[in-house]
Amino acid sequence: MTWHASPDTLWLLAAKALGAVSGSAISLAYALPRGRREAALRFFTGVAAGMVFGTAAGLRLAEYLGVSSELSRFEITMAGAAAVSLGAWWTLGVLARLAERYRRD
Repeated sequence: MTWHASPDTLWLLAAKALGAVSGSAISLAYALPRGRREAALRFFTGVAAGMVFGTAAGLRLAEYLGVSSELSRFEITMAGAAAVSLGAWWTLGVLARLAERYRRD
């Protein structure tokens, strides 16, 4: 069985990847990680989350902001992937640091 992707599908996959990598890079630059391990975990967590949830988050975000009709599917997907990627670190990072704080006590 051969799988053939349409050009539209490939563009949307590229939008997810670009958004996810961008969101992860911003999260690394915005709040510096403690070390290489944390940087790698944060980066790959953001990329994975952006690739999985990018389209759904982008659609929801565009609807919420009322700009669905003004943006292309590529832009919506890329923005959603970036938002999820950036948000994934903040959510997981806060939980990890809280767990670390309470584990010490």
